[in-house]
Amino acid sequence: MQFTLAEIWNHTGLFARMIIFTLAIMSVASLVVMAERVIVFRKTRSDSRNFAAKMGAILAKGDLTTAANTNLGKDVGHLGRVINSGLTAYRINPGNKDLAVESVARALERQAQREVQSLKRGLTVLATVGSTAPFVGLLGTTMGIVNAFQLMAAAGSGGLGTISAGIAEALITTAFGLLVAIPAVMIYNFLQGWVDARAVDISESSNEFLDVVARHVGGGAQSSHVA
Repeated sequence: MQFTLAEIWNHTGLFARMIIFTLAIMSVASLVVMAERVIVFRKTRSDSRNFAAKMGAILAKGDLTTAANTNLGKDVGHLGRVINSGLTAYRINPGNKDLAVESVARALERQAQREVQSLKRGLTVLATVGSTAPFVGLLGTTMGIVNAFQLMAAAGSGGLGTISAGIAEALITTAFGLLVAIPAVMIYNFLQGWVDARAVDISESSNEFLDVVARHVGGGAQSSHVA
């Protein structure tokens, strides 16, 4: 037997081939999740930046009422959806300072949690593949070595040469499992870091917007009291 991938595959048993097919499906699933998340992340980042530029110019003038009545469309990204939820809450309670600030804060927090969960969608697939693929490959290796020793016992002869082909067949599943797991773990860590960074951006933007609401409502209430 020549120890090439093609030759090893030809001598691979049914169980080992099932393990390899399972790992192949896991690999494809992780690649699909990675591609889908990268596309979603790029779009939501671009939409959020556009929203921040447009809405920031309006809020810089201190005209919160105009901002609350401005519709910038549906493609506003994760940041736009969070800030829009705060603007909606302000539009409902524009006069009462304490009620408006509290309502806006709750709306921002709720939407922020939804957006973070939405950004994490599919990452559990990568985490599952990264953590289980080595063990799936190890299962194939274990069963392959068991089969190799059974064949050696049936043949009635010993030595490394007798079981080397079976061991090579068995170890290929572990190697394949590692080849599937390592990219999945790397992709998961990268995407999780991106989500964590966006969560910080959402938190900072929410707090800044809440400060704008507090100043606007407080200033309006004070002017009304002086008049």
